[in-house]
Amino acid sequence: QVLLWESGGDSVQAGGSLRLSCAVSGDSVSRYCMAWFREAPGKEREEVAHIAVDGDTSYVEDVKGRFTISRDNAKNALVLQMNSLKPEDTAMYYCAGVQHPWCPLVRTAYAYWGQGTQVTVSS
Repeated sequence: QVLLWESGGDSVQAGGSLRLSCAVSGDSVSRYCMAWFREAPGKEREEVAHIAVDGDTSYVEDVKGRFTISRDNAKNALVLQMNSLKPEDTAMYYCAGVQHPWCPLVRTAYAYWGQGTQVTVSS
């Protein structure tokens, strides 16, 4: 069974940085399309970024140039480096995975989810 466990969430001031990590157990992270989602109060869960099996990445428009998604194969983990944080980045962040070469267009296609880690950015 594949399990995902996020960590790294915290409270920071605007302009600060955080590094989220998602530990993967039960299989190799390199075999999966992996993604980060976030859910703010009163809003739908949205995809922030994903990384396909071949390493191709994609980002939602408002995090481009600020966030970087990557795999740490040595630690079997997914990482999200977040720089220049804004108050609107405040949300619960979730990692998700699906064993497929490319990443799906809908979140319901992701088979595995972590429990989330809270990111709070104050102005």
